[in-house]
Amino acid sequence: MSPRVIVRPAVPDDAELIVHFVRELARFEKEPAENVRITEHDVLRDAFGTNPRFDVLIAELDDVPVGFALFFHNYSTWTGRPGIYVEDIFVEERVRKLSVGRRLMAAIARIARSRGCERIDLSVLDWNPARGFYRRLGFRHIDQWQPFRLQGDALNALADESDEYAIE
Repeated sequence: MSPRVIVRPAVPDDAELIVHFVRELARFEKEPAENVRITEHDVLRDAFGTNPRFDVLIAELDDVPVGFALFFHNYSTWTGRPGIYVEDIFVEERVRKLSVGRRLMAAIARIARSRGCERIDLSVLDWNPARGFYRRLGFRHIDQWQPFRLQGDALNALADESDEYAIE
């Protein structure tokens, strides 16, 4: 009998599990544990509160959680349509050959289509073997676009320059 994989929307009772998976992803990405600051409270507020900022799917193998995907909407001014950005996807190593990741991505694609989204974006570390997985799904690397990030002291310094434009 083959294993049964299901993908379901996360519920508030999954907040601790979501934090666990984020920590496991950080470990996989060789990041120090202290870099993961998300808490169950953050998950409850930002995924299930009055103004949800992201969605989470949970993958289960024979009713045991083995992975998750966290995503949110972005927007293309060129197409005038929303998209989905996959911030995190993680599948436990022991089940990575059982199509769990593919099922998570297929569920996101189904959600994207149902919400009128025209694309799904994500970023992959240059050493991550999952790059081949994403290519097999039909994702393509966009060479001409390079990710940039502003955070921490640099974000605060820039914000301090522009109080007159601050939106409260």
